Formats: sequence, structure tokens, C-alpha cells
Amino acid sequence: MIAALSPLAQAQGDTSDNALLNIGIFALFVAVTLVIVFRASRNTRTASDYYAAGHAFTGPQNGVAIAGDYLSAASFLGIAGAIAVYGYDGFLYSIGFLVAWLVALLLVAELLRNTGKYTLGDVLSFRMKERPVRTAASLSTLAVTFFYLLAQMAGAGGLVALLLGITSKAGQAVVIAVVGALMILYVLVGGMRGTTWVQIIKATLLIAGAFVMTVWVLGRYGFNLSGLLGSAAEIAGEKVLNPGAQYGKTGITQLDFVSLGIALVLGTAGLPHVLMRFYTVPTAKEARRSVVWAIWLIGLFYLFTLVLGYGAGALVGPDVIKKAPGGVNSAAPLLALELGGPLLLGFISAVAFATILAVVAGLTITASASFAHDIYANVVKKGAVDDKAQEVRVARITAVVIGVVSILGGIAANGQNVAFLVALAFAVAASANLPTLLYSLFWKRFNTTGALWSIYGGLAVTIGLIVFSPAVSGSDTAMFPSLDFAFFPLKNPGLVSIPVSFLLGYLGTVLSKEPFNDAKYAEMEVRSLTGAGAEKAVSH
Repeated sequence: MIAALSPLAQAQGDTSDNALLNIGIFALFVAVTLVIVFRASRNTRTASDYYAAGHAFTGPQNGVAIAGDYLSAASFLGIAGAIAVYGYDGFLYSIGFLVAWLVALLLVAELLRNTGKYTLGDVLSFRMKERPVRTAASLSTLAVTFFYLLAQMAGAGGLVALLLGITSKAGQAVVIAVVGALMILYVLVGGMRGTTWVQIIKATLLIAGAFVMTVWVLGRYGFNLSGLLGSAAEIAGEKVLNPGAQYGKTGITQLDFVSLGIALVLGTAGLPHVLMRFYTVPTAKEARRSVVWAIWLIGLFYLFTLVLGYGAGALVGPDVIKKAPGGVNSAAPLLALELGGPLLLGFISAVAFATILAVVAGLTITASASFAHDIYANVVKKGAVDDKAQEVRVARITAVVIGVVSILGGIAANGQNVAFLVALAFAVAASANLPTLLYSLFWKRFNTTGALWSIYGGLAVTIGLIVFSPAVSGSDTAMFPSLDFAFFPLKNPGLVSIPVSFLLGYLGTVLSKEPFNDAKYAEMEVRSLTGAGAEKAVSH
């Protein structure tokens, strides 16, 4: 037991001794990326540059950036911690996150790139009444972004708490505020072009760092995966090798797992910051290449998380991980400390910090673009807006507001498992966005009423069930453990909210007397499948 506790003691002791080293690595990354962002800002003049990087990235470049956008703090910190503590059940997050890309590839990527310009609202308003649909799409985008930002901010608080030995909530709140300020700076200065290059650098560092740690862990066990798994089972018990450690205790937890799986698999194709990345390439073909590259990179990384998670469980121990600053989110940094000492800890933590910064920047620019382009330019100004000045200025103001709100929310969510928080964002995306998007692309009769019922209904049901679930109150692991107003038994609402949203979209359409436009649907179908007219749509 003394040996098992040594990584925690070492983490807390070495953290103060090596704080300057860790801060120096952080500062170096921030300095390099800020230089890149400032250089990229020279070419950011129009709304197209700010929102979609001028559609100038290639498929492989965008694929790496998508991996950088998608491999968030949940992937690196949350999943590694979940596998270390829960074993098999923790790895289910990796499987769900990866399989989800098949839905995005087969149903969304090309069609979305051909029919839209900057945002989800562009696609939904193609054959609907523009103002109400764009408003709904923007509000949904803001909701998904908020939940996702909560996860990233919570990850930032836990990570730097471990690195710098900051155990007080006030100190961690300051850390979260610093992350938020940097995020706002990246978005204000660089726009999508600068954010994309930060994501490319971050993805390269993250996958390389995970690869080095994976080889290092396997080397400890003679490159024998069975030996690693056996050692993890000796420390944490056989439960980590079998299903059910987290989700198999009762019928409710089993349903919770089904709900989580559905949300993960369907949520990716509805995530606004992922969908917006398809507009940074010039053609639908490049959008498809982007997804293929992203699938390979993301799949490779999730194989690494299996080794990293079980490696942390075997070499550090679940009890030590849960007691460390940041809880289960500290598994990967503690494993780095065990393997390579303070220097590797500093590097891996800087990579994780880069992960958080890149993802929050991508989320922020997506939310600000949705508000400025959909609400301000097309609803308030009815399209009569100066493309080079007014719309971009509103987007930047929105980014500041979103940054402040996410900082406050991140302080409230500090200490929660980031993989779980991201799963809630996936549930909102799968419920509010995906049904409307699929209906709009594939159902001729779908109309404005159906779209509004699906978006607002899915959003209301999902957020309502989350608020009244054990994730928010009524349990020791809840966001507000001292309160209890939970009546919905599942922590993830996807099992209920996703079918309800599909049903609402159907009912809203068939019960509405609104006529549908065959010619407009035919135009959308031709454009989505062939790309005819798509370049004109994105060039003006």
C-alpha cells in the first residue's frame, strides 16, 4: 500500500518542486500557438475567412484538425481515468466515440458540405422558413457548446490542480478563468484559420505523446498485453476485465449504459463544432477525405487509451487516482509521472492542456459563428449585413460572452468526470440536432413546423431530463451533491430524448398544414448528392 501511494505523494511533492518546469512547458506551447494564430490572422478578413478558413484546407489537413477537435479532454483524461478505475466499462466510451464516425461519414459529411455555407442553420433553412429555423438551430448549437465547454473547463481545473498542487476550489477557479481567457484570445485573433492550425499541432502532439506512453507501458510488461491486463486485475480486481464494473450493478445502470451508447454513436453527427469543420475544405470530396483521415487517427488514439488506462490502473492504482487532485481525470498525468518522472509529466500535461485550449477554441468559434451568422446576419438583419465588418465583429463579441459563461459553468462543474460531461453534450446533439438534420436531408415532406418541434422539443426534453437526473443532484458524484431534486433515474437521457425528438419531428410535420415545396427539395437533393451549385453557395 505504501508503494501504491508513492505516485500520489510524488505528484504532490514534485509538483511544487517542478512548478516552474511545468509552467515553462505550458508557456512555451501557448507562445508558439499564439505566434501561429497571429500569423493566421493576417489572412482573416471576411466572414468566410473567420468562420471557414476561406475553405482553403485540404482533406488530410482537415482530418488531422478534426481529430484535434474531437480528441478532447474527455478522450485523453476522462477515458484513460475511466478505464483505469472501471476497466472494460470505461473502454466503452472509446468504442462509442469511434463508431460514431461511421454515422458522420455515411450520412452527413458530404451532404452537409454540399448544402451549407458556414453553419447547421444553413442546411436546415435551405428549404424551410429561414428566420424561425435559423433561430432554433443557433440556440441548439449554443446549448451543445455549453455542455461541451463544461467538460473542457472541468478538465483544465483538474489537470492544473495536479500539476501545480492547487487543491483549493478558489485556486482551481483561477486556473479555469485563465484557460477561458486564452480561449477567447485565440478565437478573437485567429478565427477558424488560426484555430485549425492550433488543432493540427495539438492532434500531432497528442497522438505522438500517447504513442510514446503506450510503447513505454507495454515495454514494462515485455510488450505482452495479457501481462498488463493481469497486473491491472491484481491491483483493482478481476472486475476491471469484465463488463459491469460501472454499468452492470442494477437494471437502471444497465439502461444507463444503453442510453450512453446511443448518445455517443448518434451524437457526433450532430455536434456543431464537428459539422462546421466540413466547411473548411473546398469540396465535398475533401470533406469525405477529412472524415476518413479522422477515423484512422481517432481509432489509433483510442487503441492507445486502452493501454494507457490499464497501465494507469496497474502502475498507479485506482485508489491513488481517485484520491489525486482532479480525481479520475488525473490518471494519464500520474501514469506519465510514474513512467518518466516530472519531465514527462510536464510534457504530457502540456499536451493535455493544449488539447483543452484547442477544443474550447473550436467550440467557441462555432457558437459565435452560429449566433452572428444565423441570428444576427440572417434573422435580425435579414441578410443585409456587411460581410467584412459587422458580422465578424458580432461574432467576436459573442465569443467573449460565451467565454465568460463557460468559465462560470466550468467552475461549477469542476471535479466531474470529463468523459461523462461530454456524453451529456452528445445527448443534446443527438436529440436536438441529428433528427432535424436527417429529416431535412432525406424526407421530402419535412417542413418548418417539424424542424421546430424536433429542435425545441428535443432540446427541452434533453436538458430537462439532465437537470432532474442523478448527474446534477441526489448522489455523491452529482454536480450538486448536497441537493436532491432528481426524479429521472438515468444519468444520460439519450435513450428517451433521442426517440422523442425523432417522434416530435414526425408529428410536427404530419400534423402541420404547411405545404411542402417539391422543387426546393429536389434542388437540395441534387445539390447534396452531386455538389451541383454548392460552390456558388459558398463563394458569395
